Amino acid sequence: MTNKNRVTFGSKLGVVFATVGSAVGLGNIWRFPYMVGENGGAAFLLVYIACILALGLPVMLTEFFIGRNTQRNAAGAFKSLAPNSTWSIIGYNGVLAAFLILGFYAVVSGWTLEYIIQAVTGSLSGKSTTEFADDFANFSSDIYRPIFWTIAFIALTHFIIVSGVKKGIERASKIMMPMLFLILVILCIRSVMLPNAGKGLIFLFKPDFSKISSSVILSAMGQAFFSLSIGMGCLITYSSYFSKTTNLQRTAVEVTILDTLVALLAGIMIFPAVFSFNIEPTEGARLVFITLPNVFGQMFLGEIWSSIFFLLLAVAALTSTISLHEVATAYLLEEHKMSRKKAATLVSVGALILGVISSLSIGVWKEHTILGLTFFDFLDYITAKIMLPFGGMLICIFIGRRIDKKILKAELTNQGTITFSLFNIYAFFMKYIAPVGIGLIFLHELGIINWLKSIF
Repeated sequence: MTNKNRVTFGSKLGVVFATVGSAVGLGNIWRFPYMVGENGGAAFLLVYIACILALGLPVMLTEFFIGRNTQRNAAGAFKSLAPNSTWSIIGYNGVLAAFLILGFYAVVSGWTLEYIIQAVTGSLSGKSTTEFADDFANFSSDIYRPIFWTIAFIALTHFIIVSGVKKGIERASKIMMPMLFLILVILCIRSVMLPNAGKGLIFLFKPDFSKISSSVILSAMGQAFFSLSIGMGCLITYSSYFSKTTNLQRTAVEVTILDTLVALLAGIMIFPAVFSFNIEPTEGARLVFITLPNVFGQMFLGEIWSSIFFLLLAVAALTSTISLHEVATAYLLEEHKMSRKKAATLVSVGALILGVISSLSIGVWKEHTILGLTFFDFLDYITAKIMLPFGGMLICIFIGRRIDKKILKAELTNQGTITFSLFNIYAFFMKYIAPVGIGLIFLHELGIINWLKSIF
């Protein structure tokens, strides 16, 4: 069952940084703050942390089991654990989801490079909110500039992937993750020193429990699920590079803590600044590319702070595109016996095609829709709202129904050399509770729960 010739990460630090990098991305720094803003601040944060601990951590540990036990790519792992069965569809779902996400995620990632250049050259200075909105709309709908930056971002990702697991992914993660945390801390310190910053911290950390509703709970569950990159094959693929001595339990806890810490720091960075300049925290997805440049533009040395912020976004985006790319690359490399260079090139070219179509669908091709959605939004919808929760739910059902508990426990305790005192609770949770929780996310994201509420 185990691939004895499997390449592994070279150090414990490399394991943690690479895996944190696969989880940390724009979802933490872009999506998390506006989800907090739209769902009542601290109340949402408390529910989110509870969901991370109750749902995210156990499912992450399960994906670690699948990857390390088989030491194969996301699709090959399920073939190994359940040969000649339809369970392999879970792995194929993860590989396809990662590839499709890479296609449109690279477009947004490319935007961060454009904004770094604008910040450095002072193009973001002295503009009103309306001008920021107009400039963003004009840029994102342009034919050539977004595609140029998409190509640049995919090329950078490709270079790291081709360099291999140790010399590419692990080495890049060891550089980028400390850089990401350092930049976050610097921006947090600057933000909390602004006038009236305390209002933002109160919004983030003082809960109003009356704002907790079923919708807030389900939104927090969904954010926890997507923040940790569950269900897209990234954690399975990366954990397949873990050595047999890696402590899976401790690694899952460390990755979960660091991923959550990044989200918290993003909140500390953003909300004091937002409240300091009397901007509504419910600005949503506009917060990063329209609202925050306006905030930084009003600060002393605004060009510097804007440059640092968009560098942070670019680093976070790159750690994610690397992991998404590797899921598809590892699949082609192992299942179709390709060289790493050939597999990576095919993935990069495919992602570039999806990226170009996604970018054009925001502008000149926006009239061409699929089920009423632009191509960009369609890829986002089918992956985030269907493929990821569906895959995560099936993983839980698979582990709970198909895998022998003795095999599961042996892998998670390194053949009995480390303890797992809560194993029985974990196994019960994965078999009965987690599938229901993820199923609720699935129904919520599809709008079925709100539809049922409207009927009853």
